[in-house]
Amino acid sequence: MSRIWAFGDDALGDHDAVGLVDALRAGQVSAAELVEAAIARAEAVNPRLNGLAYRAFDRARERARARTPYGGFFDGVPSFLKDNVAVAGMPTMEGTDAWDPRPEKLDGDFARTFLATGLVPLGKTQLSEFGFSAAAEHPRLGPVRNPWNPERTAGASSSGSGAFVAAGVVPIAHANDGGGSIRIPASCNGLVGLKPSRGRLPLDRQMRQMPIRIVANGVLTRSVRDTAAFYREAERVYRHPKLLPFGDVTGPARQRLRIAVCTRSIDRDSSPEVRDLTLKTATLLEELGHRVTHIENPPVPSTFGDDFLLYWALLSYALVRGGRRAFGPSFDRDKLDNLTLGLELHAARNLHRLPLAMARLSRARRITNRLAADHDVLLTPTLAQVTPRIGHLDPTADYQQIIDRLMDWVAFTPLQNVTGDPAISLPLAESSDGLPVGMMLSATLGQEARLLGLAYELEQARPWARIQDV
Repeated sequence: MSRIWAFGDDALGDHDAVGLVDALRAGQVSAAELVEAAIARAEAVNPRLNGLAYRAFDRARERARARTPYGGFFDGVPSFLKDNVAVAGMPTMEGTDAWDPRPEKLDGDFARTFLATGLVPLGKTQLSEFGFSAAAEHPRLGPVRNPWNPERTAGASSSGSGAFVAAGVVPIAHANDGGGSIRIPASCNGLVGLKPSRGRLPLDRQMRQMPIRIVANGVLTRSVRDTAAFYREAERVYRHPKLLPFGDVTGPARQRLRIAVCTRSIDRDSSPEVRDLTLKTATLLEELGHRVTHIENPPVPSTFGDDFLLYWALLSYALVRGGRRAFGPSFDRDKLDNLTLGLELHAARNLHRLPLAMARLSRARRITNRLAADHDVLLTPTLAQVTPRIGHLDPTADYQQIIDRLMDWVAFTPLQNVTGDPAISLPLAESSDGLPVGMMLSATLGQEARLLGLAYELEQARPWARIQDV
């Protein structure tokens, strides 16, 4: 199956976001030209990729033509926001049909920061229902497809953003991550995906109300420097006082690091192919002068997977039971998919286990801190298996089938959502059938700069494949 991409000889070219800023400042292109090129690309590939949740093309055109002085480093660069954050004038549908769309009256806390960087949103991108699944396969609208191979999933929940950035529609797009949803689509689509430290970027009110704040906002990009530049600019708008400053990370760090490598999750090993690719990445790190140590077992208790699933189910329980209050009188639970309803039922049957499960999850960071006493960075695969085909995580299938397959595939990413630590997926490997395979590097709270310095070094040592290079 042929790849789907939109790169061409237009204003966007094959520049990353920083490259477009340079072109804007040099007068080589205008914001209006960039927005028109991105709209044309979206219209060209969306019928096949299905990543668009809401189009705000006319609004983007007006903003680009007016050159309203929003300011911000990225002023004029086109982008998208994921359809689970509030943006004034746009509806927020969370990947579901369960209530009637209505435009938001105000920007949410995250959108205010995102827009202050100057990025111009063309609309919103698709996600799985409430972000619960690692594949977006809407029962009515159909699946979001992977531009590297449209028979495969684009990963989720930030699937539309991942597909559009990989296909060249825009160079950067919003994503957020409550169990891997920045890093999973980064791995599936050959992108850079940094889940930042807890509190690094603001959250909208609903996400702030979680008992354990597992969700983090971020972006998906094609280059390390775009990711670094976004967080640098976002920190000029919003800074968490208890975290180390993010700063301006512009290249590889000189420090050689102590890196632990683990290819096994709690009770699951990665597939033989993914394991071999991870070990090859470990060898590359050794060749670059880092001290690599192999560890057999992950630094988490055997209860972690079940505890995380129960907490994940609690979020569904709260959304389903409080649907009318949260989403209005048109909320209809009968329109929810089997995964959402199955999670809600799992929580209802196990509410008595929640206090102990949440107590254990709250202690998880102590365990990873002990690992950090002897290691600066942990390397694992981002996902335990290569990207599956469309239908593997069909949300209309039996709940137990969906959840078993999810737990098998998404076995590594939830840890940092619980601990709040940062983790980045880099497209350092390729499967035997030509699909990107992400490698994940994680560090302790506030150490994004360390991860980015290492990411720059790996990007230079092993430049990743580009979708437009056949």
